[in-house]
Amino acid sequence: MGETLFIRLGSQAGNKIHWLIKTNGQEEIIASGELPNAKALAQLAEKSLSRDVVTFVPASDVAIKSLTVPGSSQRAIRLAAPYMLEEELAQDVEQLFFAFSDLKQNEQGHNCFLAALERQQLIQWQQWLADADIFCKVIIPDALALPNDNENCHAVMLGEQVLLRLSAWQVMAFEDNAWPIVAKQINTSNDNEHSILAYSFLSQVPAELNVEYLPEELPLAILADHHSKKFNLLQGEFQVKEKRSATSTSWLWVAGIACCALLLNFTLKGIEFYQLSQHQLTIEEDIIANYKSAFPAAKRVKISTIRSLLRQKLAEVGDSEASAGFLPLLVKLEPALASVPEIKPQTLKFDGKRQEVRMQTVAKDYQYFEKLKVALEKAGLTVNLGAQNNQGEQISGSFSITDTSAKGRS
Repeated sequence: MGETLFIRLGSQAGNKIHWLIKTNGQEEIIASGELPNAKALAQLAEKSLSRDVVTFVPASDVAIKSLTVPGSSQRAIRLAAPYMLEEELAQDVEQLFFAFSDLKQNEQGHNCFLAALERQQLIQWQQWLADADIFCKVIIPDALALPNDNENCHAVMLGEQVLLRLSAWQVMAFEDNAWPIVAKQINTSNDNEHSILAYSFLSQVPAELNVEYLPEELPLAILADHHSKKFNLLQGEFQVKEKRSATSTSWLWVAGIACCALLLNFTLKGIEFYQLSQHQLTIEEDIIANYKSAFPAAKRVKISTIRSLLRQKLAEVGDSEASAGFLPLLVKLEPALASVPEIKPQTLKFDGKRQEVRMQTVAKDYQYFEKLKVALEKAGLTVNLGAQNNQGEQISGSFSITDTSAKGRS
């Protein structure tokens, strides 16, 4: 359950300021007090941080009017209304700001309910709050926050002014010594039928007025308990945008950082994927180049068909069973050949029936042939070394290699 800070500003910067804090929906008052002037508003800045703020302003500075304006739409009515009041208002229409209520047509046939005040006065009130670092999006004329019913008027003394509410859209704010003049207006408008319910002592009240005193309460508490946010002077150009809380601002920062981190992560993943794609492309090009080098007659080679092409080449070496024995034999041959790099294979033939590899090689010295024979035998292969022939700077020799362990398994 939240709390609200209520502030009642004065007409001038030097006027006293009343304030009160209460829990929403309850009558309990948490704190209240007075400030000497508008400059002292900064003392309420900390109290406003975690609370809603509703500001009351003197109804004596605001002209509350009910009009009957011809027009078929609310927009047309509201455009015409200010100029119907030109003769009643002391200032030029251009110097005033008009705020409108959403009240429907009343018993008197009025269809337009407005509040007019000096534009500069409203700017000044907002500036006092802004200078004090108080965020407020609701400003209400104080007398419009008094209780309202169809049977009685309601009055309270706030500071040096009497606030009086006669009906939903008929209010007065005046000095205590103005009661004789006000009494005539009340008697005229209410036909002497309605009583005045007073929440504080009213002096100089004419005897002809019927005043009923209720238990005295803090004036600002009365306004806080009965105010309605349905009417707000801060409309149109003065409407205040919603202020984000510190918590939501923090979450926005967190969300922003998270989005940046996610974007960075996607970027890095994209770069990594691109690099892997390029690396894969390079490997595929190397595989195709090696295949063409091994089989120069090949023309159109695709990476997707190399596996099947290799199987075809293996099938050409022998039947499927022979091919199955050829590959394990090559696996054993490779380490032995690698251990004697001086031996260079020239041709390699496989006899599937005999499970034998016949290899023609060259080297620069006879000793390398014997060295390779020993390496092959260590690999578990049976080796027959053929004759070696001197061919100038090189010596050629042949090997017949079988895997006796493979024959045993078969």
